[in-house]
Amino acid sequence: MTVLTQAGGSVQLGAGSPGAGIPPYTKKLLTWSFSIAVIPPIVLIAALATKSLYLLDYVHVICGGTWTGFDLYMGLVMSRILRSLDVPARVEIAKRLTPTTFFIIPSFAAVAVTAGIYLAQMENRFDLSSPWIIAAGIVVLILSVQGFGIFMPNGVRIFIELAKSKPDTSKIAKLNMRNIRLAGSQAIFQVIIILIMAHLAIY
Repeated sequence: MTVLTQAGGSVQLGAGSPGAGIPPYTKKLLTWSFSIAVIPPIVLIAALATKSLYLLDYVHVICGGTWTGFDLYMGLVMSRILRSLDVPARVEIAKRLTPTTFFIIPSFAAVAVTAGIYLAQMENRFDLSSPWIIAAGIVVLILSVQGFGIFMPNGVRIFIELAKSKPDTSKIAKLNMRNIRLAGSQAIFQVIIILIMAHLAIY
């Protein structure tokens, strides 16, 4: 079924769909995202259970680096690409990008932060009176509010819109672009927290 957009273009709903419901490939990508997202928490639990500083440091670095890299890519690259596309093309990207990252990015973010706190405690650096720890806490709070308070709800709103018989394609494109821009702003805060961590690692 073809849905006309406000921009005069059209968007094909999922193959085999009667015109309502999330496209099949979107559901598959959402399932794939969840299957990948469960890995970091499992590794974190294993690190804490074995009290392995090496494994804890590894999962912190790999999750934090992936999270930062994703946000930098979205903010610097994807935002430029999407601006050059019309609404139907943006919607097609949103239908694939949103489910692919829906569980993965929050998982990497949560595990990176949690592992970082445990690392600071194990290395006796978790001093709540330290201005550097306080600064790190403020940045983490901002990132958490952005991620779990804006990024994920926008993703849910995209899914809800896709499930309608006549999705508002302009709304989907707008929500997706908002998340892309948000990822770019998160990258700035992540660069700041990396600077803070570098200081804590040396001093």
